[in-house]
Amino acid sequence: MGQFFSYLLLLTIQTDLNSFLWTIKRDPPSYFYGTIHVPYTRVWDFIPENSKQAFQESNIVFFELDLTDPYTISALTSCQLLPQGENLQDVLPRDIYRRLKRHLEYVKLMMPSWMTPDQRGKGLYADYLFNAIAGNWERKRPVWVMLMVNSLTEADIKTRGVPVLDLYLAQEAERMRKRTGAVEKVEEQCHPLNGLNFSQVIFALNQTLLQQESLRAGSLQVPYTTEDLIRHYNCGDLNSIIFNHDTSQVPNFNNVTLPPSEQVTAQEIDSYFRQELIYKRNERMGKRVKSLLEEHPDKSFFFAFGSSQPFLMYLKKH
Repeated sequence: MGQFFSYLLLLTIQTDLNSFLWTIKRDPPSYFYGTIHVPYTRVWDFIPENSKQAFQESNIVFFELDLTDPYTISALTSCQLLPQGENLQDVLPRDIYRRLKRHLEYVKLMMPSWMTPDQRGKGLYADYLFNAIAGNWERKRPVWVMLMVNSLTEADIKTRGVPVLDLYLAQEAERMRKRTGAVEKVEEQCHPLNGLNFSQVIFALNQTLLQQESLRAGSLQVPYTTEDLIRHYNCGDLNSIIFNHDTSQVPNFNNVTLPPSEQVTAQEIDSYFRQELIYKRNERMGKRVKSLLEEHPDKSFFFAFGSSQPFLMYLKKH
């Protein structure tokens, strides 16, 4: 990996304000671009022209995963399911299952009031949206239910119905007949999440439900919102605490208010995800990017990875 980062010393970040673009100085040049998982319409007008031009001029566009590939979506769905014949009610403690069901009933009840007039104008209905996100929840593995609950918030629901920036770029690349690809396999993103042991998963789901229940009761304020994230991204704030908050793409359960035994569990989960979803992933992605660049010296690549993805976090700090 050290050799790869020596290679990356050729990288230069653009000086333009609010640019998440890095250039690999070679002939032709290649690029890294930091995306954000929000509707592209919220950020597109703020993306500098040099970034859009780099995308247009590149021969090959690579993403973390190919979200336009039906196999990718199918494999992601399959990876999240419990073994055949098992249901969530069979594996969860009764109290957690009951609280989870109650929370999802609350979300389903509230969803029509969360949706925007624009969403309704596009024919997006609350029942359809709830079923698309949570319709099969009783068949999902608990860790994926935990992530699903985290995303079933008013702010998240309001963003549904418009392609997120990553997907929009993938669709544009296809429209422009560019060659596209992915540096990761679905299993590499999915299996580490399934690797938590049962007690860790139950702890994580319980903490997630506690947070959502506190938000519903008005006794907890979210430290930052999707709107904060969009604002910092549009301002090009590379050093924002929001982008540093969670590079492992999963909630951070470390909390000083937890009893000592639960703090140990939270730290174990954090350590596991950092190892699997940051360090190992960073090395794996780096090697594949290096191979692609070396195999195609005459091609211009555009690598579009999440702005908080560890690989880009490394570039940001160096």
